[in-house]
This record gives sequence, structure tokens and C-alpha cells, in this order.
Amino acid sequence: MLVTLRVAFNGTLIALNTLVHATPLLLLALIKLIVPIPWFRHFISAVLAAIAESWIAVNSALIRLLTGLHVDVNELPSLRRDGRYLLICNHQSVADIPVVQGVLNRRIPLLRFFLKQELIWVPVLGLAWWALDFPFMHRTTKSQLAKNPALAGKDRHATRAACEKFRHTPVSIINFVEGTRFTAAKHSSRKSPYAHLLAPRSGGIAYVVEAMGDVLDGVIDVSLFYPGGIPGAVDLFAGKVKRVAMKVELLSLPANLRGGDYAGDAECRKAFQAWLNERWQLKDAWIDSRARSQVDSGADSRAGRPGA
Repeated sequence: MLVTLRVAFNGTLIALNTLVHATPLLLLALIKLIVPIPWFRHFISAVLAAIAESWIAVNSALIRLLTGLHVDVNELPSLRRDGRYLLICNHQSVADIPVVQGVLNRRIPLLRFFLKQELIWVPVLGLAWWALDFPFMHRTTKSQLAKNPALAGKDRHATRAACEKFRHTPVSIINFVEGTRFTAAKHSSRKSPYAHLLAPRSGGIAYVVEAMGDVLDGVIDVSLFYPGGIPGAVDLFAGKVKRVAMKVELLSLPANLRGGDYAGDAECRKAFQAWLNERWQLKDAWIDSRARSQVDSGADSRAGRPGA
């Protein structure tokens, strides 16, 4: 009962913060839509991003205060608020997004996600994402491709169109390249070659690089590990997630991956997949070292107890 009340209270505060920030955001978005003057729309977009960063900052402060969450992160690399970054990350939990936002908010441009087209109908948030220029994508499924092979290039063209506006403004595009959250069942069914990760999928970020590779300032590689076990949907609000280990690296995109034709050039595709798989091997090794360190620490602690 106490846990239920805590989740309800914490969730209510987060929801209130969302409404407080979403109200002026949506009003300004309407003005942006009505006034078609480029410099004015650019100014309004900057104000909208500042409101979103304020929303994230308050959310992060509430989560730390209400749940006691501590993020153990390495010394951050030199990052720019006016840069253009592609951010890749392993996907463990619904808590991943607020954790990453909490650490990197106002250190890099506002994080933007590629969202499924259907999410535009999410109350309040859908309109907010639209106002903030989050790209909405209609993903082509394997069954749709089987019925109509002509749809094969649709996702690629949609990604290029979405990225075109980001070539001329600071942006951080985040992609969870595993495509879904990690579970033991998915790990087994997909026969992942990694101990703690699902195999990465390179197509989505390859299309981003294809569209923006010449203007990207770098790739931010984020690794996440939850020492207490991967949390569920309400565990964060319930205060059950006390610590998160996070590693942030800034990488230079290899020259041979910039401007390539991922879909049409087999060598380019092979090089991109090799680069991403190498990053995942390093990420898997880092998570394994954290997991082993936790086990060893627990064993040492038990050994030091009377009667152990």
C-alpha cells in the first residue's frame, strides 16, 4: 500500500511538472505555426527548447529528491551545447531516458528521438514532441515489405527528410540501436553474441550518418548498468532504483563511414556493422566488469560479517 501511494504521489508531481511546462510550450508552438517568418520561427524554436530543458531539469531534480537516485558517471568529455551529435545507448529500462536526460541536459543540445507516428496522439506529450520538432516516423514492417518491396527505401528517405532540418541547428539525436529493451527472453530468442546486450541494429543510425555525417561533431556513446537489477516500469517512481552506473564517451565518426551508401554499398554496410559491433563488444565488457565488481564487493562484505 505504501509503495502504491509513493508511486502515485511521485507520478502526480511529474505529471504536474509536465502540464506546467507543456502549457506555454504548446501556446508558443501555435504562434510558431501561425507566423511563417523564418527568423521568428527560429527564435521560437530556441525558446521551446529552453522550456523543454527546464522541464527535464525539474523532472531530474524531483526524481533525485523523491527517490534517492544516484548516477555514478565518469568524468564527462568536452561537449558543446551548440553541437550536432548522434547519441547511441544500450536499452535496459524505461528509466534509461530520464537517467540519460538528467546527466546530459543543458550540456548538449536537446535530445530528440525518432518516434513512431502513432505517438503523436499521446495526450499532451504528442503535441509537445511535435512542437519540439521530434521526427515522427512511419516504420515499415517486414510483412509490409513482403507484400510491397517498393517500400524498402521509404524509411531511409523519411530519415533523410527528418534530418535535413537538423543540419542547420544544434541537435542531439538519440538512438537505442538494439531496437527494444533488454530482457532475458529476448536475449535468448535472438541468440545475442553479447552477455549483457542485445545485438545492435545499424540501419537507423547509418541513415542518420548518411544524411548528417558531414556536419556531425561526434558520436556520444552511452553505456548503462543497473547494479540492483533492471528496473520495471514503476520501480523508479517507487524509489527502488538507488544507483545507476553510466559511462559517456565522445567518439569521432570514422571517415570511411561518412557519406556512404548503407543501403546500396555492401562494403559500406559491412564497415558500419563492424564499427558498431566493436562498440558493443566494449560496452558489454564494461557492463561485465561492473557486474563482476558488484559480485566481488558483495562477497567481501559477507566475508567480513560475524559468523560469515
